[in-house]
Amino acid sequence: QVQLVESGGGLVQPGGSLRLSCTVSGSTFNMYTMAWYRQAPGKQRELVAQITSRFSTNYGDSVEGRFTISRDSAKNTVSLQVNSLKPEGTAGYYCCLPMYDIWGQGTQVTVSS
Repeated sequence: QVQLVESGGGLVQPGGSLRLSCTVSGSTFNMYTMAWYRQAPGKQRELVAQITSRFSTNYGDSVEGRFTISRDSAKNTVSLQVNSLKPEGTAGYYCCLPMYDIWGQGTQVTVSS
């Protein structure tokens, strides 16, 4: 059974940075597209970034240029470097394996001074 476990969230000041990680267990994920989503209170879940098996990436309009997604096949991890955080970036951040609709439990990011 495939499991996704996120880590790295926390409280950060506006303009700050975090590195979120998603560890994939139970499967070799090299052949799959992986994605990060986020959901703020009272809002719909939105795509933040995704990366294909060939390392092609795309980003949500609101994070383009500030966030970077990457994957490490040797470690079975997908990471999201989040820079220049804004208060509206406060949300639960979720790792996802879209092909099988598998989600992690999420990691909370709070952007506040």
